Amino acid sequence: MKKYRYTLLVCIPLFTLPLLLSNLTLGKAEEIRRFHLEAEMAHFQMVMLDTTLPNGYNYLFAGSGVCQKCHGYDTLGVASVDAFGEDVNVVDDWKATMMANSAKDPFWRAKVSHEVLLYPQHQAAIEDKCTSCHASMGHFNAKHLGAAHYAIAEMVADPLAMDGVSCLACHMQSPEGIGFSFSGELKYDTFKVAYGPYMAPLVSPMLTETGYKPKFSPHVSGAGICAGCHTLMTETLDFQGNTTGNKFVEQATYHEWLNSVYNDTVTCQGCHMPNLDKWPVHIVTGAMTEPRNPFFLHELTGGNVTMLKLLQDNIGPLGITAGPAQFDEVIEKTMALLQNKTLQLDLQLLDRDLDTARFSLKLTNMAGHKFPSGYPSRRAFVEFVVENEAGDTIFVSGKTDGEYEVFGQNPTYEPHYQVINSEEQVQIYEMVMGDVNGDVTTVLTRADHPIKDNRLPPAGFTTTHPAYDTTIIAGDALSDPDFNHDNGTEGSGSDMVYFHIPTGGETGLLHVSARVFYQSAPPKWMDEMFGHNSPEIDAFRTMFDAADRTPVLIKSAEIFAEPIVSSTVVPAKTSFIRLYPTPTFDGRIFVESSLEHDVQVFDPKGRLVRTMRSKSGRYELHLQERGVFLVQFKTKNGRVQTENVVVQ
Repeated sequence: MKKYRYTLLVCIPLFTLPLLLSNLTLGKAEEIRRFHLEAEMAHFQMVMLDTTLPNGYNYLFAGSGVCQKCHGYDTLGVASVDAFGEDVNVVDDWKATMMANSAKDPFWRAKVSHEVLLYPQHQAAIEDKCTSCHASMGHFNAKHLGAAHYAIAEMVADPLAMDGVSCLACHMQSPEGIGFSFSGELKYDTFKVAYGPYMAPLVSPMLTETGYKPKFSPHVSGAGICAGCHTLMTETLDFQGNTTGNKFVEQATYHEWLNSVYNDTVTCQGCHMPNLDKWPVHIVTGAMTEPRNPFFLHELTGGNVTMLKLLQDNIGPLGITAGPAQFDEVIEKTMALLQNKTLQLDLQLLDRDLDTARFSLKLTNMAGHKFPSGYPSRRAFVEFVVENEAGDTIFVSGKTDGEYEVFGQNPTYEPHYQVINSEEQVQIYEMVMGDVNGDVTTVLTRADHPIKDNRLPPAGFTTTHPAYDTTIIAGDALSDPDFNHDNGTEGSGSDMVYFHIPTGGETGLLHVSARVFYQSAPPKWMDEMFGHNSPEIDAFRTMFDAADRTPVLIKSAEIFAEPIVSSTVVPAKTSFIRLYPTPTFDGRIFVESSLEHDVQVFDPKGRLVRTMRSKSGRYELHLQERGVFLVQFKTKNGRVQTENVVVQ
């Protein structure tokens, strides 16, 4: 895609050019050709001073405008272009990302304000912790100079803090303790070094122009450099503001990656900063360096389409340095990541009779961490729709209303389901925080434990991994034998949801669709915060109400269920279970099967009430309560038979 630029930069220290030229020995003086014409040099000098990115320094760090001089757009089309001549400069790719705008993010600013309103006595500690990642170059510099805390007010007045997760926020991180320092406890080298992934970098241009010495270190290409901010533990407060001694895991994306098959093969950068691999790229015009291979694109795509659109709509009020076209590009790349590298769906018809059509939906996580991951507001949900031949909807679960909220949810939170047989049930993958009283909260400082965490784990995730204590599964998903299990083996990174759809005698063709949507800022999460007022909350509320908050479609699947051609039951697969009597008057059911299988019994509300493993032959199943129960039998090779049992 063509990029639109509004800054022009030359990528060589201008005052060092005569020194370079004086060393050329090309024979006669008239044969010496200057790299740029004098008119070009004058124009470049003027343009280099005209940048919206911060050009200044604090004691330790430099703003991204300093780096832009050599790593931004090259007017000559030599540096930072790929094999097709497309500009891939790292600064312009970064400018419209959530990382670049971490200190300007109005949702984050509003949430910090909300926490401080509830606990003003802890304002210094709350703001200090939050700015340690969202404004690390201001925060660390202040601490290095002896400050006890770093406040939001100081951040707003500090251009380098407002530069967000800028160039040196990553490239000055020390290799010491990398991957073992969390919760914003970042370690920086303090002797003006810029670590990079290339061996034997040319030192003099960067050192002369910026004062920073480029240095090779493999740690900048490893996942550990992301660990300091993408694993966050916070202290729990009770309602009086007392610390309880407990720590809550707000996010553990890095630890989720550790607890996966990807930790030996794909780093965070492998997905979020893809490289051009076979296409070498010159990184500085005029410097005598070989083209770099691989060249890492600083796209830094995540999944937060909603917030990117909100930032794009408020470039002026938020003081954002990127333009609308740059946001368009980042949004497009974010959508591509979400829709192509996040999730797989497999929708199957199991069986169908005059009363019920039964389907399975398998969701498999393709990401190297939980999906969703990160801040607990994020969630994914399943929309499941069944239509008859005339196009009339006979069942729908997971529809949203005009405010983009999901119909059918419980007032507090929706439990994890194994079987959905009612439109009032919807499968939502999320983390739900609980306070010291066990109630649902969206206040991070009150978070004591997860009440629910059924976010899809990555492939290879196990409950025996050393990092499981920060990446736990919580709630009903723990008792779901299909959650992160495939044929009894842990680590599938998948979940199987069964939909038992009442058809009311419908015998014709059925069109069935399953769609999974993602929301980074669902309305329900905002309710508690929007009950308060502060300049930051009020400003964000206005932006949020005006924003395009349409849930992002991640993946979809559809099938057709063939008509029933007679009044008899037409199972999709041959029955391997025989059970009797039904109905039963004493709750005793006899089961016969020649195939080994597992058994799950669900009550009329879809709750799992009993599990039996590795059954075969003839045995007895005893149900002690009255009602209509659903009994599911599943063989080791995946054959499933589901029966309704009536206990009178």
